[in-house]
Amino acid sequence: MSQQLSHVQANGEAHMVDVSAKAETYREARAEARVRMLPTTLQLILEGGHHKGDVFATARIAGIMAAKKTSDLIPLCHPLALAKVEVELQIDEADSSVIIQTLCRLKGQTGVEMEALTAASVAALTLYDMCKAVDKGMVIEQIALISKLGGKSGDYQRQE
Repeated sequence: MSQQLSHVQANGEAHMVDVSAKAETYREARAEARVRMLPTTLQLILEGGHHKGDVFATARIAGIMAAKKTSDLIPLCHPLALAKVEVELQIDEADSSVIIQTLCRLKGQTGVEMEALTAASVAALTLYDMCKAVDKGMVIEQIALISKLGGKSGDYQRQE
């Protein structure tokens, strides 16, 4: 059984998938991103000494806002009435990095994977933006879908 790209018609044209006939079901997606930085940059964040303010709070809010605006940023994504968006930031001192984990949830006709991935990406970009004055060498990496629940394609859990 071959798989087809959902946003490409038989003639190769891109289109928005029609979800009008789909039933509303519970949907959830989790995503993750990592921002690797200098140990001194991580310490500055942890000590709250950054001149721009609370780096984590700003990145968290940016991620939440981004999830809500995903359909404005990514062509062919449906606008969704998200019921829950969560952005968590964790420190990995051994790796001198910040791990961003996101959760998006709703009851709807289409999945929330893109919203979770967008939240993780924009939170990482915001962290970079706030710290670039002291560390332009930061690296955003490992943006990935961790899990999804619900929908026609079923559940998914990333295997390490």
